[in-house]
Amino acid sequence: MKIDKGSYVELHYILHVDSVEGEVVEKTTEGEPLRFTYGEDAMLPKFEAAVLGLSAGEKFKVAIPCAEAYGDEDEGLYMEFPKSEFIGDDGEWDDELFAEGEIVPMQTPDGQTVQGIVSEVKLNSIIIDFNHPLAGENLYFEGEVVAVS
Repeated sequence: MKIDKGSYVELHYILHVDSVEGEVVEKTTEGEPLRFTYGEDAMLPKFEAAVLGLSAGEKFKVAIPCAEAYGDEDEGLYMEFPKSEFIGDDGEWDDELFAEGEIVPMQTPDGQTVQGIVSEVKLNSIIIDFNHPLAGENLYFEGEVVAVS
């Protein structure tokens, strides 16, 4: 069976930044393939185009430029918040929870949960980056289709 719209797909991949020689930023592990339904906008369009028509056992490689992946980093998605908004029930600030590089779940005004990364901790505030972690990066995937149904 070949991958087509509505196919349930399982595949293994390695994701590099920039090229096959670039830093590995993500990869599947044995027994834990990526699983998705083709055509439901779960994957980047260029990634889906690269695996369209493939069958189990076939390999793929795809380079996705930044503009077709997660776009450039947007400085407007760095937001500053007063530390007072994050004081715990015990009245204390948690240095470990809000250290630079930590992921912080937050809610938008309409109730959606979004993930931010603590970019900077200041004396009375913190700056949280809401860009996708791979914004500003060219992506290079290589992998193999495990199953199609």
